[in-house]
Amino acid sequence: MSDWTEKYRPETLSEVRGNNKARDALKEWAETWDDHGDAVVLHGAPGVGKTSAAHALANDMDWPVLEMNASDARTKDEIERFAGRAASNTTLGSQRQLIILDEADNLHQHKDRGGAAAMTRLVKNATQPIVLIANDYYEMSSGLRSACEDIEFRDISTRSIVPVLRDICRQENVDFDEEVLKKIAEQNRGDLRGAIKDLQSRERNGEIRAEGSEGERDKTVDIFSFLDAVLKEESAEDALTTAYDVDETPDNLLQWIEDKVPKVYEADELADAYKHLANADVWLGRVRATQNYSYWRYATDNVAAGVASARQQKRGGWTQYGGAPYRSSRDATRDYIAEQIAAKSGVSTATARREIMPYLAVMTHHCKNRELTVEMVARYDLDAEHVSFITGSGKTTNKVQGIIEDAEERLEAEAVEHSGGAFAPSVTDGAEADGEDGEETESETEDDTEGTLAEFGASGGEGTASTDDSGDDQSPEERAAEAEDDDGQAGLSDFM
Repeated sequence: MSDWTEKYRPETLSEVRGNNKARDALKEWAETWDDHGDAVVLHGAPGVGKTSAAHALANDMDWPVLEMNASDARTKDEIERFAGRAASNTTLGSQRQLIILDEADNLHQHKDRGGAAAMTRLVKNATQPIVLIANDYYEMSSGLRSACEDIEFRDISTRSIVPVLRDICRQENVDFDEEVLKKIAEQNRGDLRGAIKDLQSRERNGEIRAEGSEGERDKTVDIFSFLDAVLKEESAEDALTTAYDVDETPDNLLQWIEDKVPKVYEADELADAYKHLANADVWLGRVRATQNYSYWRYATDNVAAGVASARQQKRGGWTQYGGAPYRSSRDATRDYIAEQIAAKSGVSTATARREIMPYLAVMTHHCKNRELTVEMVARYDLDAEHVSFITGSGKTTNKVQGIIEDAEERLEAEAVEHSGGAFAPSVTDGAEADGEDGEETESETEDDTEGTLAEFGASGGEGTASTDDSGDDQSPEERAAEAEDDDGQAGLSDFM
């Protein structure tokens, strides 16, 4: 049986459903490309038709397509090879071709490999129209975003999904109940592709069953749908449920709502909303002070349900929310840590913020587990500001400074250990007296090398003694014993 999502993929832009403004903007971008020469980012939740619209545009413009998935080609070399292939495909004639770069927001996981920078150069230097596809626009690097125009694809409404499902049923010659189609559309919450998949899963013996085996779809809500839910559309209870489906931490949700609520609320509504946001900020302060992340739920209650309850009437239509809210230095610190964790662990920055950083904060609270804190600093290349952010300790304290020093020594020791002898002492003119013709014996060289490694702390990577807040010196053995006594915390390797 053929896949209905592929079989009924729109072949022209006129067949793209549910995003008329985005569809028209994409068409205008293509028709005027010779005038502006910019790339464009199509962004929105999965299943809303971004990739289908790009291919439909190519059919309308009679442009051949060259496509790359950023999840498969993430490194600088791979992207540059793709850029070379795209250039070579256009040297034989003057015809335009459409370059489609799917999952462009996945490059953030590999910033250390130059993929995001190479993609930005490709976009800026391209001589052909480029469409980038992204689920999360703000997971793309700022340089890549600024090099492109952007068109947002919104979640498709139930009333736009149902006619598509009805048309597919008629073309497949299967019986259906209109209420069942509405239920499928509502369960998929704006995901047309998911709705079509669920429709096909319910087809048995020429009819659509009322109940399918697919269950509730695990659907992540994008940030703009969350803003609409809280500020314009949903009840307090439903807005809170939507908040749990957003791939953002409560402090991020607070920033978004705080920045965008004046675009929708007025007068008393706005005043009441800010009261709930102030309460949310109090709960987030308690999280930072105690590292008790169970308080997150109270912050979310105020950000979502509280702000939604302040709304005195539902609002329809489209709101131009604009870009991400202003980010403070604290946000920049948090984002740097998340990016470092993401690069080392192979996860998204959102996952690092939401799922890894809270556990690290608990495990290293006030640097009590000193050995684990040193290991964390060395692994993620953190400085005093970052240690202070995660652990809650003052960045100028002796404890934090000692941890930074030990982490640096550990990194140096690891560099020596894996250098293949590159750091071994060389024979100098003054060493000629040690052997005939200035040559050292093999045993003498080995002894000198071992001495050098010991100076770098290579024997176990413990480093030298440091000073804690009280000014007392600790030996490596004492620090190790202290680490073992600190609540039995696991090492990073066990945690990851």
